[in-house]
Amino acid sequence: MKFPLSNFADCSRACCFLSNTSRLLNQNSTALKVQGMEDKECNWMSTLLCKDLGVMHYLATIEFQEKLVELKQREPSPDVLLFVEHPHVYTLGRGGKAANVLAAQELPVYRTSRGGDVTYHGPGQLVVYPLIDLRSKLRKDVHRYVRNLEMTAIRTLKDLGLEGIRRPPYTGIWIGDKKIAAIGVAVRRSITFHGLALNVNTDLSYFNRIIPCGLSWADVTSMARELGKEQSAERVKDRFLDHFAELFGYSDVERYEDGESRMEDRNPQSSIIHPRPA
Repeated sequence: MKFPLSNFADCSRACCFLSNTSRLLNQNSTALKVQGMEDKECNWMSTLLCKDLGVMHYLATIEFQEKLVELKQREPSPDVLLFVEHPHVYTLGRGGKAANVLAAQELPVYRTSRGGDVTYHGPGQLVVYPLIDLRSKLRKDVHRYVRNLEMTAIRTLKDLGLEGIRRPPYTGIWIGDKKIAAIGVAVRRSITFHGLALNVNTDLSYFNRIIPCGLSWADVTSMARELGKEQSAERVKDRFLDHFAELFGYSDVERYEDGESRMEDRNPQSSIIHPRPA
């Protein structure tokens, strides 16, 4: 399903980043024609493009991701990590039960293509959308991809003083029996989209209108609640990006800020292929 970009600001930011991504894709495509297959794969596998979209309507980010997925399916290109904050919204995964939305009231509810049940997005929450080519990075291992996405959040929380854990068979990250990060992913022709939502300074009262993730026994928490004070969203993003790049083995991270890019050179000590112990 295609959704219109919600407003001019959303459209401008999306088009700017898409244009830069297309440019890099074309540069890669031209350069790779003169390289062997091994060099070709290493060239674009080692680079991660990161963009903070700021506040963007949920439906606009869906269309944005759809366009990036199409770009990556057409030509080998660097993987992408998007940070975003959504206005108040409830979303249902493709198998989610509408009955788990108890009282949405004035908030919109959208059925989406990710996995999982119902969740809330809103101010104070960090939403992360990785667009990764599993054909090369993970050899189509979706389960490993999800585990390392969870590990990225766990290490981010640890840096900031919290002990996040997994609770199999449930996805996401927990502080005891309270969920602090929800994960719902989708994969289309080996390209990932959708992703993870981490409650940083989130108003948790909005979760009272739903049964989060369809788990009636589970509570929801945030970093601010657990640490007793509001947290720096920028610091959380920086730590998340660092751990994501390390776990997934990127040597270069190119960050797009206000239409300009900044390259960060990295020498990761571990990767998704050779992960270090948690």
